[in-house]
Amino acid sequence: MRTRDLRFGLYTDEQGLAWVKKLVEDAVGSRSARIISETVAQTFPGSELSTDDVYDSLAEQWAVEHPAQSRGSRQLMELRVHLVCSLRTWRAIRKTVIKTLCPEGMAPHACRVPWMAA
Repeated sequence: MRTRDLRFGLYTDEQGLAWVKKLVEDAVGSRSARIISETVAQTFPGSELSTDDVYDSLAEQWAVEHPAQSRGSRQLMELRVHLVCSLRTWRAIRKTVIKTLCPEGMAPHACRVPWMAA
């Protein structure tokens, strides 16, 4: 088994971030994997890019899907989860998290937390 990363760009507040972290923990806990660490980043190591530069479309998505709501304390961020698992397990965890982030399928709908898998 190797160390692997899950990375998700998010436009969320603290409550939404806690929800996404729980989704990841549940997906990892049901498989033979272990979380080594989690970080929430606003910049990219070794780069001048910020999460605002990379994930700005997520803020636009939220504004379109929730036109009457204030953005509140939402901000653009990247959740990075470092795991120890096989490649097959990593793929299964990633797929489960993505399906759970926005479970309504292909029909038009608004996700609870706009996201992008990195």
